Amino acid sequence: MSIRDDHADGGPGARSGGGPALTVIDAERASIAAGLPRAEAQYLLQALLGVSRAWLIGHDTDLLDAVTAERFRHWLARRLDGVPLAYLTGEKEFFGLTLRVTPDTLIPRPDTELLVQWALERLDGPRAPRVVDLGTGTGAIALSIKSQRPDADVRMVDFSPGALAVALDNAQRLGLQVDAHLGSWFEPLAGQVPFDLIVSNPPYVAGDDHHLDALKHEPRTALTPEGDGLADLRHLIEGAPAWLRADGWLLLEHGFDQADAVAAMLRARGFIEVETRRDLGGQPRATGGRWPG
Repeated sequence: MSIRDDHADGGPGARSGGGPALTVIDAERASIAAGLPRAEAQYLLQALLGVSRAWLIGHDTDLLDAVTAERFRHWLARRLDGVPLAYLTGEKEFFGLTLRVTPDTLIPRPDTELLVQWALERLDGPRAPRVVDLGTGTGAIALSIKSQRPDADVRMVDFSPGALAVALDNAQRLGLQVDAHLGSWFEPLAGQVPFDLIVSNPPYVAGDDHHLDALKHEPRTALTPEGDGLADLRHLIEGAPAWLRADGWLLLEHGFDQADAVAAMLRARGFIEVETRRDLGGQPRATGGRWPG
């Protein structure tokens, strides 16, 4: 793979503007000097060039062509402004799947994989189970379940046209057949038969939570319902029984400090076998229950 830009009037790496020519190692060192961790600098270069880390190390004196060097400078400036890596590279790995992400979608977090694992446990019995992922975003949860249970009838719902378009694109690229519905929570499911499993990672951050400042590049509506952060969780718990089969499950991701409140709401609504599971950092991250038969 060549990344040199040989111009007849200037030799290797000659430029027509936009800053001095850069080698791979120059770009890496400039990033580190600007405050970017080395691992992130290498990740950006790998994504930009479409190469492995080993290739990067072995070709550190190769010259970036003019277009690539300028694009790297642009990425670096945006990253230093706090733009997430996934929005720069346009992809994020989740549960073994490479998903396209855009600023229309929340970036899938590794902690959400526990929700997928839990969902697959609850689907271990039924054949051809019916599953719906509410507030699907990139489609991460729905597509991960479908990839492991090809027999499942999986549906994904989102009120954002932009997010749903990304989820559908991910489904098509991955060759996973799912149905998509545009609308708010249960509304676009009118007329559907009950589900064996409802799963959701809804907005749950409180509107005044200072963590929102660090997440300014992600869609606010995917992060918070404002108020105390429980509004969408409460809506899902209240509405889910009308869409669940007897012995069906509702599994919800929530904030680390919301487990008790979510568990109490589930029990008050009539769910049984209510349980909370912890994320990779040991924080209570998902709570669910079974609708009695």
